[in-house]
Amino acid sequence: MNVLKNFEALFVITLGLACAANYALDHSAADTAAPITAAAAMTAPAAAQNMHVVVVSAKRMTAEEKQQSLNAERSAMASTPSVSKI
Repeated sequence: MNVLKNFEALFVITLGLACAANYALDHSAADTAAPITAAAAMTAPAAAQNMHVVVVSAKRMTAEEKQQSLNAERSAMASTPSVSKI
């Protein structure tokens, strides 16, 4: 029983040290880094020439369409034989 208390204390101390180190490192890196404007932050990732962009242009399904889709999926799953049922 005493061993479990020691492990719990060790875990809490390690967690505290990890959080403190993370906090200290984040603030030291933020002090040395140059501030980035919002406009530069928004355009910087899009400036890469080899970045793939996916645009999805579709309307949201209504509640009735969702229910019809769900029913169709359930009937398709029920009609196909499965390897194992859990």
